[in-house]
Amino acid sequence: MPHLRSPVPTPARWSLNLTAVLAAATLSGASATRYPLTVTDDLGRTVTLRAEPRRIISMLPSHTETLEAIGAADKLIAVDLYSNAPKALVDRLPKVGSAYQPNLEAIAALKPDLVLADESSGSRLTEKLAAAGLTVYGGTAQTYKEVFEKIATLGKLTNREVNATRLVTRMRSDLNGLQQLVIGRPKVSTYYEVDPSPYSVGPNSFIGVLISQAGGQTIVPARLGNFPKLDPELIVKSDPQVMVGLTLDEARRRPGWSSLRAVSSGQVFNPTPEERDALSRPGPNLVTALRSLIRWLHPEALK
Repeated sequence: MPHLRSPVPTPARWSLNLTAVLAAATLSGASATRYPLTVTDDLGRTVTLRAEPRRIISMLPSHTETLEAIGAADKLIAVDLYSNAPKALVDRLPKVGSAYQPNLEAIAALKPDLVLADESSGSRLTEKLAAAGLTVYGGTAQTYKEVFEKIATLGKLTNREVNATRLVTRMRSDLNGLQQLVIGRPKVSTYYEVDPSPYSVGPNSFIGVLISQAGGQTIVPARLGNFPKLDPELIVKSDPQVMVGLTLDEARRRPGWSSLRAVSSGQVFNPTPEERDALSRPGPNLVTALRSLIRWLHPEALK
């Protein structure tokens, strides 16, 4: 953008200037990470890095994508089976299993300085890796706010704090711009299907917040949690206007669903694999996820 001189600063120009000043102040406050570094992960464990990690294994796609986005991809020596982006990077790296089926021998043999895992009590991945004598950070974002916190944490762990701050600033700016498109538009009742069990999303999960930002409202009450398994009767009683995460034919085959508003009007949307990845991974592709949700909930806003 060219630098324009205005004899009388307008409120819009003040806002832009203030944003630039705040962004610069934020970036200047981010400096090189000092090691030894001690952080607390999502399991309440104390994790200490004696020096900047040079050999990192990522056991979650969101961690892999975040490392690439903050300029730390060169530290990756292996990834989990489900990390599929960026393709040029992950195709050349060893795959060492998944959270529930990790190849512990292969992971240990690679001698990583740091393993990025989840905090799931179901997979117990962090516990298994720590028991093998590895330095492991267990944590993933569950809420919208935590997405940005985790990006900042990975930036700190990898000595990429400035890049992480820039990424967060850019993401927030892009997300805010998209939200402006749906301000004042009616909230669309939305059922989001994580899987056919059916698992869905609560309003405080990062997907639930994105739905709200896209001009929708998840049918799941907050009291049920972030990613609850639903009683199908709740879906029928809620009679959502839009469904996301399954095909129209699948919805029509569900008992009692054929007369629901979303099904009868054909407002059932099955994301592409790329869209589903963006929606399900709490990382740098939230902007893609929000744009997709707006296209389904308020397509008129993108015209």
